[in-house]
Amino acid sequence: MNVFYNLEGVGDCLLINLGDIEHRTFERKGDVARIYDEKTNKTAGFNVFNASKYVKVEGKGQVDLNETIVEKINEALIKNGFEEKLDVDFSPKFVVGYVMEKEKHPNADKLSVCKVDVGTEELQIVCGAPNVETSQKVVVAKVGAVMPSGMIIKDAELRGIPSSGMICSARELELPNAPQEKGILVLENEKYEVGQEFKS
Repeated sequence: MNVFYNLEGVGDCLLINLGDIEHRTFERKGDVARIYDEKTNKTAGFNVFNASKYVKVEGKGQVDLNETIVEKINEALIKNGFEEKLDVDFSPKFVVGYVMEKEKHPNADKLSVCKVDVGTEELQIVCGAPNVETSQKVVVAKVGAVMPSGMIIKDAELRGIPSSGMICSARELELPNAPQEKGILVLENEKYEVGQEFKS
């Protein structure tokens, strides 16, 4: 789940994104619009209008969620006649990963299929960086992460191979003095633990 707020650009509205759908429609009750798939009824998100009536949000762009903010959003949904509650995963979305295996992608010359340990699980990630190798510690953007560019990381299929997450370059993370050439950020082994949160 990702939540965005931009008072100057959008107005006093919280934009809540829960996922993608194909057949988009919406229903509005009071200050809340639910966006959902008209064929499957799956909820893709909510817009909470007059948001400052319900929750105090600082800054603009992606909202750093905590239990209080999620509780206030859930209260706003209920007050406006919706029974659905938001269930949020507060685990870090940018973590240190360890490349356990790397194989050539069967259908693409410049892609590798990597098995990456992120502490709580092992992820299969398709990576296009020329410098990815086994035994590296790297920065992994897990599914649900929002990149500095605004791109949301999702489960994907690249040339027929499933991929969950992204191994990041310094440039993609918008780190200061990031090199411009293509390649992932390789971390110093001793300084980082697998699974720890990566903070730029």
